[in-house]
Amino acid sequence: MKRIAALILLASLSTSVLALEPFVVSDIRIEGLSRISAGTVFNYLQINKGDRLTNEEAQQAIRALYNTKFFSDVELERDGDILVVKVVERPSITKLTIRGNNDIKTDDLKKGLKDIGLSEGETFDRLALDRVQQELIRQYYNRGKYNVSVSPHVTQLDRNRVAIDIEIREGKVAKLKEVNIVGNTAFTTKDIESDFESGTTNWLSWYSKNDQYSQDKLSGDLKKLQSYYMDRGYADFGIDSTQVTIAPDKRAMYIAADVTQGDIYHISDTHLLGQLILPEDTLRKLVFVKNGDLFNRRAIEATSDSIKALLANIGYAFAKVNSVPKLDKEKHTADITWYIQPGPRVYVRRVIFQGNTRTEDDVLRREMRQLEGSWYSQAAIDRSKIRLQQLGFFKTVTIDKQTVPGTDDEVDLTVKVEEQSAGSLTFGVGYSQYSGIILSSSVSQNNFLGTGDRFTIGAERSDYLTQINAGYSTPYLTDNGIGLGYNASFSRADYSDLGSQYASYSNSTKSFSTTLTIPVTDFDRLSGSLGIGSTKINTYAGYTPQILIDYMNALGHNTIHSWTGSLSWVHDTRNSYWAPTHGGQLTATVSAALPGSTVQYWTFNGEANHYWPIGGGFVLYLDGKVGYGDTYGGKTFTSTTADYDPSANVGYKAGQAITFPFWMNFYAGGVTDLRGFQDNTLGPRACAGSTSTGGPIQPVNGYCANSTYSYAQPIGGAFKVLGTAEVYLPLPFLKDINTARVSLFMDVGQAYSTIQNFSAKQLDASAGVSLHWQAPIGPLIISLGFPFRTQVGDSQYEERIQFTFGSQF
Repeated sequence: MKRIAALILLASLSTSVLALEPFVVSDIRIEGLSRISAGTVFNYLQINKGDRLTNEEAQQAIRALYNTKFFSDVELERDGDILVVKVVERPSITKLTIRGNNDIKTDDLKKGLKDIGLSEGETFDRLALDRVQQELIRQYYNRGKYNVSVSPHVTQLDRNRVAIDIEIREGKVAKLKEVNIVGNTAFTTKDIESDFESGTTNWLSWYSKNDQYSQDKLSGDLKKLQSYYMDRGYADFGIDSTQVTIAPDKRAMYIAADVTQGDIYHISDTHLLGQLILPEDTLRKLVFVKNGDLFNRRAIEATSDSIKALLANIGYAFAKVNSVPKLDKEKHTADITWYIQPGPRVYVRRVIFQGNTRTEDDVLRREMRQLEGSWYSQAAIDRSKIRLQQLGFFKTVTIDKQTVPGTDDEVDLTVKVEEQSAGSLTFGVGYSQYSGIILSSSVSQNNFLGTGDRFTIGAERSDYLTQINAGYSTPYLTDNGIGLGYNASFSRADYSDLGSQYASYSNSTKSFSTTLTIPVTDFDRLSGSLGIGSTKINTYAGYTPQILIDYMNALGHNTIHSWTGSLSWVHDTRNSYWAPTHGGQLTATVSAALPGSTVQYWTFNGEANHYWPIGGGFVLYLDGKVGYGDTYGGKTFTSTTADYDPSANVGYKAGQAITFPFWMNFYAGGVTDLRGFQDNTLGPRACAGSTSTGGPIQPVNGYCANSTYSYAQPIGGAFKVLGTAEVYLPLPFLKDINTARVSLFMDVGQAYSTIQNFSAKQLDASAGVSLHWQAPIGPLIISLGFPFRTQVGDSQYEERIQFTFGSQF
C-alpha cells in the first residue's frame, strides 16, 4: 500500500513540473503560508532570482519542500517569468492527550512519541500517527498484553490546528499456561526451568511476574537453556525450533522448544596460543578446566575473562581472548584452544572529570588509583570508582575510556559523576518511639565548599535529651591521606522524664576531642583520638534503682572527670557508601578513660559485616557486634554504702575495687539494634527503692514488690553481643537502592552485667521486615518486628512497629 502511495506521489510531482518549460526566474511568489515563514521556504527551495529553472530542478525543489514535513501539498506554476510556489501547510498539533494507559507512564509514552515525530507544537503527519499506533501496540506486546487496542482520534481546530486524542485499552496480560521443552531426557523439566524468568503461575507470580510472557524474557531463557546443557558436558547441544502459540482470546500463551541434547563431552587437552605476554605457567593458573573434566562452557568463558582481566591490569586495555573448542564426535572429547591477542600496551594520558559542578577536581583526583602517565590498569580503575562512590557525594559514578586519536597506545579516562546533596540546613521536627518529639536545628556539610572537608553544628531537644555539638574534619590534611578532626559537645539527659521504662537518673556531659586518621592500605585505616570531658550524675532516692545510688555514694563523686583516648582500626571493602551489594567492613575500637580520670575504665567495640549478592537482585547481609568494658588501675571506692551487706554481696565498701561505671553500660533493643523491642530495654534490670532494712529490692520475674515502680528498670551491662542476618529484596517499585531498600531480617542479641554472666540461653531474637528510606526530611527506618525468643520480663518491652526519622541519625 505504501509503495502504491509513493508511486502516485511521484507521478503527481512529475505531472506538476512537466508543463514547465525552462525559463529564467525573474521573481518568486509564495502562496498559502500562514505559520511558516517565507524565509524557511526560500531556504529549502534553493532557487534564486536570475536562475534558469529546468524541469529536473523543479522536481528537486518540490521534493525538498515535501521532505520538510511542513506541507501536505506543493505546486510550482509559472506566471510569465515569475515562479509561483503554492503550498498547503500541514496542521500543527496544539494538544496531545493519551488516555487509558496504566502500565506505561504518560511521560514515557510522550517521550517515545516525540522521537517518532508526534508532539505538541510539531506539524501533524498522518503517516507518523500510524507509526505511533504500531509502536504503542509493539510496546504493549512486549509486556504481554496482546489484546491491547490503540485508537487515535484527530479533531480539526480553527487556524489549521488539530488536537490528537490517543485512547488506549490495555487489556489483560497474557498468562503463560505451559512451557514445554521437547527432547530433554537427561534432566527434569523442573531442574532446567529453575532459573528461567518465564514460567507458569505459582504462589510468587504476583511478585516475580514470571507468568507474563515477553519476547525478551523468552530469548533470555533460551540462552539459559543452552548454558544449562553446555555447562554440564553437552558441547553440541542445540535448540532446533521454538513455537509461541496464543489462545484465540489472547489471554493465554503456550511455549514449546524443540532441542537436541547431543552427547556428553570431556576435555581432552587445552592450549594457549598467540602472544602470551606473561609466562605460560602464570596464565595456566587461570585455566579453570583440565584434561578429563566435563565440557563446561561457563568455566571456558571464565578462563577467557580472567586472562583478559589480568592483561588489562598490566596495561593491555583492549586484549582479546577467544576460546575455540574442537569437538571429536567419535571420541566425544573437546580440545580447547584460547587465542590471546593482547594488542598494544596502553598508557593513560589524561583523567577528565565531568559533572562535578560543586566538588573540586582535586577531591576526585586524590581518590583515583589510576594515575595519569602510568600503565592502564582495570583493577586500579575499578578501585577508583569504589573510592569515589564511598565518598557519599555522588549519586552515580561511571568511568569510560577513549582512545587518543592518532595513537594506538594511549587512552583518556572520563570520570562522570552525578552529584547529590552532601549537606543540609535543617530546622525540623522528628519523632522516634524512644525519644518522642525531636526538635532540631543543624547545619552539616560533608563536602564543605567542594573541598571534601566535613563540618556540622547542631542542636537537638527531645523528651529526655538536650544536646549541642560541633565538629570539623579534613580527610586530607596531607597529600598521603592523613586526616584531622575536632569535636565539641554538650548533652544533658534526664531519664527520669521517661517514667519506669528506663533507669531514672540524669547526667550532663561536656567534652572535647581531636582525632587523627592514618590510611594504612587502600582498604584499611587507623585513627586515634584524645579528649577531655566531665560528666555530672544525679540520682533520685526512691526512683533511681538503689544499686546505682549505692555506686555513686561509694564513689564519693557526683562529677566524673575524664581524660579519654581511643584507637580504632577499620577495614572497608564495601562497593558503595549508601547501599552496598558486596564487600564488608571490619571495625575494632579500644577506648579508655586514661590515668588521672575519676574512674579509670576501658571499652572494646568490634563489628564484622559483609554483603553477598545471591542472584536475582537479592543481597545477603550478615553482621556481628560485640561490646565489652572493664576498669583498670586498682582504684577503690572511698565510701561504704549504708546498705552494704557482705553476706548478700550487696552494696559497696571502702577499699573495694571500683566496678565498671553504669553510665557507660551497653544496652540491647531498638530499631537500629535488636528490632521488635523498645530501645535500650534488654539486659540487666534493677528495682527502684529499698527494702525495710535499706537494701536493694531484688526483681522477681521482672517485677519489683514494694517498689516505686512495678517493673524493674533496665540498667545495662558491661558486655553485649548482637547478630543480624538480613536479605535485601529486589522490589520492582524500588529500583533506586540508593534511595530506598526493603529487607527481611532476623536479629539475635543480649546485654549482660559481665562477660562471665554470658549465656546463650538468655539471648533474645526477633524477625521481620524493614524499610530504609533516604527521605527528604532525613533518613527514615520503619521496621515490623516479631520477637520469637524472649526472657522473663521482656514482654512489656516488645514493640511490633518501630520507626525513627529526622535529625536523630
